[in-house]
Amino acid sequence: MSNGRLKAGMIGAGNICEFHVAAVRALPDVELVGVVDLDAKRAAAFAEKFGVKTFGSLDEIIAAGANVIHVLTPPSTHGKIALAALEKGCHVLIEKPVTEDPEEGRRIAALAKQKGLTATVNHSLLYDPQVERALAMVKSGALGQVVSVDILRGSEYPPFEGGPLPPHYRDAGYPFRDIGVHCMYIIQELLGQIEDVEASWRSLGGDPNLAFDEWRAMVRCKRGLGQFQLSWNVKPMQSQIIIHGTKAVLRVDLFAMFHGKRASTPLPKAAERLINAFSDSIQPLVDVPVGVWKFVRKEVKSYQGLRNLVADFYRRLAAGEPPPVSVEDAVNVVEWVEKIARNADAEHTARLAQFKLSDSVPYLITGASGSLGGATMRRLLADGKKLRVMVRRAPERPLPGVEYAIGNLGDPAAVDRAVKGAQIVIHAGAAMKGGWPEHLGGTVVGTQNVIDACKKYGVKQLVHISSMSVIDWAGSAHNGGTVDETAALEPRPDERGAYTRAKLEAEKLVVDAAAAGLPAVILRPGQIFGGGIQLLNGAVARRAGGRWLVLGDGKLELPLVYIDDVVDAILAAVDKKLSKGEIIQIIDGEALTQKDVLDLAGGGAPSIRVPRALVFGLGKLSELPLGALGRPSPVALYRLQSALARIHWGTGKAEQLLGWKPRVGVREGIRRELAR
Repeated sequence: MSNGRLKAGMIGAGNICEFHVAAVRALPDVELVGVVDLDAKRAAAFAEKFGVKTFGSLDEIIAAGANVIHVLTPPSTHGKIALAALEKGCHVLIEKPVTEDPEEGRRIAALAKQKGLTATVNHSLLYDPQVERALAMVKSGALGQVVSVDILRGSEYPPFEGGPLPPHYRDAGYPFRDIGVHCMYIIQELLGQIEDVEASWRSLGGDPNLAFDEWRAMVRCKRGLGQFQLSWNVKPMQSQIIIHGTKAVLRVDLFAMFHGKRASTPLPKAAERLINAFSDSIQPLVDVPVGVWKFVRKEVKSYQGLRNLVADFYRRLAAGEPPPVSVEDAVNVVEWVEKIARNADAEHTARLAQFKLSDSVPYLITGASGSLGGATMRRLLADGKKLRVMVRRAPERPLPGVEYAIGNLGDPAAVDRAVKGAQIVIHAGAAMKGGWPEHLGGTVVGTQNVIDACKKYGVKQLVHISSMSVIDWAGSAHNGGTVDETAALEPRPDERGAYTRAKLEAEKLVVDAAAAGLPAVILRPGQIFGGGIQLLNGAVARRAGGRWLVLGDGKLELPLVYIDDVVDAILAAVDKKLSKGEIIQIIDGEALTQKDVLDLAGGGAPSIRVPRALVFGLGKLSELPLGALGRPSPVALYRLQSALARIHWGTGKAEQLLGWKPRVGVREGIRRELAR
């Protein structure tokens, strides 16, 4: 190692780059040269936000003086970039995992040794303050001999806003590569070299975009057994390490930043349990406020383990010491991580291969795993129709006669595969929960993807399922009269919420596409119930103990429609071949109020009515504390004024254009749902 100044270059301007930049900038003897990213737009945005220079390639940033390269690109590219940087005489710090190919990892280690350079891997949890504290206790012998380790880890990925699928949704094994590697290197640190790993994985729906969102692995090591669970289902999320020793058991909570210890004593077992319960409870009461105080004072920051590892890496570089994490140790972890991840990849690929798509199909239904899409699917099947459905995950029990196109509506490639060969597209898919990013990807981008694919493949008809939420409820109440398709659209969708905003933007996309020649019809169902959609929701009343809590006087008219009647309307739109961008609202002509619904389906429970003035006043008050935090209130005044708008809902053009009248009706629909 020369005595020249260390100069860092970042390759990859993704999310983690921000923390590498902050870690390097905190080191007085290290200079940050800049950042490289293949996505010039992302690189420019990063440069502007964090005040760094951008370069077009690895060669350019090295020519500018970088002699230490941080490899922060997707794992599949780690090896190629690290090897290139070593060949050009640079030290490398590689984000975990070191590579997805163990043999490539061994080449990195060999080349670094041959060149007299240092290569290390960001196993950042080893430098997390809570883990460092636990490792120090283990080293001191306070736990005796460590014989086993349990790790419980929850996680969630950033919302998918549409576009090409990110790797965590594209690759079935990615969650294990991403989070499992942390668990594996901690277990290896505590129990010695990994000798074998067995794992299981499943999809339980915690993240519907993941092929597998529940993982459990058993790890056999040189000095004991470890196991860990990765979950996108368990709430609240957790990150705990439980270290079992011959003298004590230590529980480390990385999210809450505390330790809890239970030790063996010479006391009678009953007394020992009592003392341990006390000590295990007291320590968190000390650790948590101390951790919060350190975080407030910025003594501990986000990704503190990464910051500490980067600092130690550069200290060791300057001192000519071995790296914080050897590539050889990292490769041993990767071998086992890849064994499991690749098996999961193969299983998922084989499963998807079972779902073949024909060259031509009469119907495609998006959102077929939802209530309305599913009901439409079942009706078409009962009518003997051949159809294809688009769903986010492969079904456990595929229905005979149904083609399954697996994918996310926000992914243009997946939508393209689904639409190709379809003659009629019934677009019932949309985001139903989450914030704006989820609704943007699932509803707005998803609808644009459907439109683009319909144009590309010349579909005969797009039946777009919109929502009555797109109209101006509050304004319609002020204007009086009956609401039909001529009602004004919502002027303040941001205040109504992400669902309304997204459905409005999606409907406008279809209107514009129809005006430009796309054969399409737009249906706006009212408040659907049945088929798994609850009738007694917040629009009617809320449970408060053994009573119903009604907002207002109970006389609010509800735009109800039974799910079977909505399916009738969808199929009528297909039969009538409507394709000029017609907008048709689907609402039952019988006007039921909140009180009417409770009388029919409330089970005889008494109700409490909250005066409208009080509801609106509380809504306005809720805006103050949340507004101070920069967050919108979910019960803001305008949302309540819209939800409680006194409107008479007309049947509009449904009978004229579709020949549609409710076949079941709301009263019979309620009777059927109560009989289930």
